[in-house]
Amino acid sequence: MQFSTIASGSSGNCLYAANDDTHILIDAGISKKRIEQGLKSFGTEGTDIDALLVTHEHMDHIQGIGVWSRKYHVPIYGTRGTLEEIWRTKSLGKVDESLFHVIRPGETFQINDMTIHPFSIPHDARDPVSYQIETADARIGTVTDLGYFDEAIIDELKDCDLLYVEANYDLHMLEVGPYPYQLKRRIAGNYGHLCNEMSGQLVGRLLNERLQQVILGHLSKENNFPELALRAVQNELERDFSVTKEALHISVAPRDEARALITL
Repeated sequence: MQFSTIASGSSGNCLYAANDDTHILIDAGISKKRIEQGLKSFGTEGTDIDALLVTHEHMDHIQGIGVWSRKYHVPIYGTRGTLEEIWRTKSLGKVDESLFHVIRPGETFQINDMTIHPFSIPHDARDPVSYQIETADARIGTVTDLGYFDEAIIDELKDCDLLYVEANYDLHMLEVGPYPYQLKRRIAGNYGHLCNEMSGQLVGRLLNERLQQVILGHLSKENNFPELALRAVQNELERDFSVTKEALHISVAPRDEARALITL
């Protein structure tokens, strides 16, 4: 299986996974043109995409869905609440409801040779989910846009070969930054986002013999830096889990460009 990020951050998100002849996107929070450019860098085209999985209805995850769906007519998978909110979002333009496929957290479904497992996450959206993707040879766990993690989320993400995990903000930068008080409370609350240290704790709980790579994603442009997120996660792992930075490959997803494909 192959995996990459086309865009990652509070301003737009789009992930890509492929296995043999199956190609999927997770979220389309950037323009159609940027998605196409990312796919081209992988040697893939929009016509190759078999499905678009949506995590939730916030604009940094859906703003490209309207234009994308009108050109490529790709099936769109999401919870009922998410799909209803997409339908109501007038700025997307017309989205053909016949493309919608309702999924339920905890119920796996197939896209060709990929097994997709959606699971609920605590975030201030209608019915948000993240996704675990599995093939005969590999398992990838993706999780962003959550205010905290619990044993249920740990269980959903165990035994992965690759993890894509949120490290949204540095707590000090958020506290002293220009955001209004209520927005700061939302971001740091139970239905907001994971800070760098919480991301490190989550990765630590998910360590296993199969785990090859960790990608930190969904970084805030205003309240984080890639170097800061990476250092904080590595410090948490070394201090609480005795994992040195040499022992596990951790990287940060680029904000505005596709990263190189990872093959598992």
